[in-house]
Amino acid sequence: MDYKKPTSQMLGRFQPWHDGHTALFKEINKETGQTIIMVRSMPQSDNDPYSYLDISQKIQIELQKEGFTFKVDYDIIQIPNIVNIGYGRDVGYTIKQYDLGEEIHQISATKIRDANKH
Repeated sequence: MDYKKPTSQMLGRFQPWHDGHTALFKEINKETGQTIIMVRSMPQSDNDPYSYLDISQKIQIELQKEGFTFKVDYDIIQIPNIVNIGYGRDVGYTIKQYDLGEEIHQISATKIRDANKH
């Protein structure tokens, strides 16, 4: 990954990373050809059972299946528990919501976590 080139950002907890995240990553990555995936640091709980290492490994496995290369097409970093994103004026980036269709939007990490408890 070239940190000086335009880069897309994907921010989340990814508890766990699932097919919806993969679909979103594909769309986000089309914008610049490289994406930084920022994993929020969360206290471990029933809603956030996975460690940063678990999440990072899962992302790498799933994106490799899709033909993406770690440290080339994307990088993963751990960040603080970001709850507010603000900016004061146009500083050269866009905040964009992607509509991936109802089937993808219905994927729920909560349902995945609950199914894995049994």
